[in-house]
Amino acid sequence: MKGAIREILETVLLTAVVFLLVHSLVQNFKVEGSSMEPTLYSGQYLLVSKASYLRLDNDLLGFVPGLKIPVDFILQPFGQPKPGDVVVFRYPRDPQKDFIKRVIAGPGDTVQVKNGQIWVNGRLIDEPYLQDRPSYTVALQTVPPDNYFVLGDNRNNSSDSHVWGLVPRENIVGKAWVIYWPMRNVGMVPNYALAVGP
Repeated sequence: MKGAIREILETVLLTAVVFLLVHSLVQNFKVEGSSMEPTLYSGQYLLVSKASYLRLDNDLLGFVPGLKIPVDFILQPFGQPKPGDVVVFRYPRDPQKDFIKRVIAGPGDTVQVKNGQIWVNGRLIDEPYLQDRPSYTVALQTVPPDNYFVLGDNRNNSSDSHVWGLVPRENIVGKAWVIYWPMRNVGMVPNYALAVGP
């Protein structure tokens, strides 16, 4: 009897550990609204990869006894958000809400919207996923460290950086990875590598 109870407890503990591990690396997300059309549609369910932008720094690792970490230590083993990535983030004006948008420019990049076109680092970017070009303008600006300029693919029907500003790095939850519902849409989320180099 004791052996059976122990096996049940071990199974429950292992299940809890696996659940916590998976939840720390992947999160589900429901698309709400039309801001990412025609790439993503309202009602679709996605898996978001939190591991894609995993960031280890002295705040996260400082609790390990005997581990000496430089104050400016930052390790991002899988990289950081890149222009073209579709990301889920906590809305800067209300962190209780999660938004989904496309990264257009990152730290140090210059960005401008004029004549219905997006310019990053003085280069016009090619965006084959757009249905309509933006009908608004954004003055030339440089994205500061640890911030991102994001836009919805449905440019004229999206609350994004052209309305409320930049997304701090700490607000980014992860990279939109897989569409898993509805079944007819199952597949990878279309992320594009935007050529934005100087």
